[in-house]
Amino acid sequence: MDALSFGRTVDPEISFFEQFRLLSVAVPRMSVLNPINENSDYCNFADWNKNCYMIINSNSNEDSFYSTVTLDTKNSSDCLWTTDSELCYECVNVDRSYNVRYSRDSSDCRDSAFLSECRSCSRCLGCANLRQKDLYVFNEKVSEKTYAERLRSIESYPGVQQFRKEYDEFLATQPHPALHVLQCENVSGDHLMRCKNINGSYDGYDSQDCMHCDSFMQLKDCADCHCCVKAELIIENTSLIGYHSGFTAFCRHPKETWFSWDCHNTVHVFGCIGLRQKEYCVLNKQYTKAEYERLVSKIIAKMRTDAEWGEFFPATLSPFAYNETVAQEYFPLTKEQAHQRGWQWRDQKDEIPKVTKVIPAEKLPDSIDDVPDEITEWAVQCEATSRPFKIIRQELEFYRKIKLPIPHFHPDERHRRRMAIRNPRKLWNRECAKCRKPIATSYAPERPEIVYCENCYLKEVY
Repeated sequence: MDALSFGRTVDPEISFFEQFRLLSVAVPRMSVLNPINENSDYCNFADWNKNCYMIINSNSNEDSFYSTVTLDTKNSSDCLWTTDSELCYECVNVDRSYNVRYSRDSSDCRDSAFLSECRSCSRCLGCANLRQKDLYVFNEKVSEKTYAERLRSIESYPGVQQFRKEYDEFLATQPHPALHVLQCENVSGDHLMRCKNINGSYDGYDSQDCMHCDSFMQLKDCADCHCCVKAELIIENTSLIGYHSGFTAFCRHPKETWFSWDCHNTVHVFGCIGLRQKEYCVLNKQYTKAEYERLVSKIIAKMRTDAEWGEFFPATLSPFAYNETVAQEYFPLTKEQAHQRGWQWRDQKDEIPKVTKVIPAEKLPDSIDDVPDEITEWAVQCEATSRPFKIIRQELEFYRKIKLPIPHFHPDERHRRRMAIRNPRKLWNRECAKCRKPIATSYAPERPEIVYCENCYLKEVY
């Protein structure tokens, strides 16, 4: 169906955002943003994936599950911000690694578990800040026999919990870098790589002259953008690949496209939804170039009067409840706080799936060797939230392949815990714990971690 069939005439007496809202409830939308995939139906905002299940905002992965922001990753599960990796489990900010589990902020590692800030390490357990090491446990050199024994100890669920407790105690004694900024010039923010002249931005790569952006790659001269890639001269966009556009959501390759949703390969489009390869349209209605320019100038004047111009769509236009979006992950609100702002809230109501058995997580077998094939026909009750969840067949095979115990938490709870590992997208002023130099860091001053400035940290690890 051509989205132009839903076009409507601009009403100069009604605010633009209200007219856009009425259009948004009329134009059909895709159920999920899941193009160019193979056997990966249960994914969203994901492209070029194969045999994947419940991965979100992730591209070019294969045989992977329950992960968010993963790129070029294979045979992995329960990861967050993981790239170019294989056989990884419960990893956060891990790059170019193989057979690594329960790790964070590490790269180029293999056959290891419980790592933090490690580089080019292999066969390491419970380590932090190591470089090019092999056969280490809690930063101490060990024999192959000792390593093998410690590795076997984390094949059972109680073993993992005990090791995690020891590891958390060990991490409390280790320094952390104030920021994760690599090969950058004149930047502020965290988790930035190969960037120049970036202000107040987070999780960005290969970009320059941008401000207040997050989750971005290859941007130039952009501001206030989320999840944008290969774009220039854009402002207030989410999920965009394009040029000189603004205030859009889920648009690909637009140019001169403004205040629009889900419009692809469009030029000179204003306030439209669901258009493909269209030009000179307003509220999904076609105009000539001269008509378009006259009409848009009038809309902008009205928007200035209504204090709408220069602002992204209000949250009241969101088709999703506040707690269904990533906003809740970075700026959490209670139900009452959301309602006070006039925003939607969705109470979670899980239906028990059609299964042969419901088992509390704490009654699961401790070892994957004792888990029967029939578990794929059961519902597991989350240990923290009591929400039911299932183990799919491919997932069970993955756990068996690398000797992992069955998880005790619902996938949403596992994701929440991974998110808690990452620092907030905010900087504070505090002192380096070693030289007392003032530093900007994503560790709040009241947090107990030992935080070093870049010079002191590099001296510590090299």
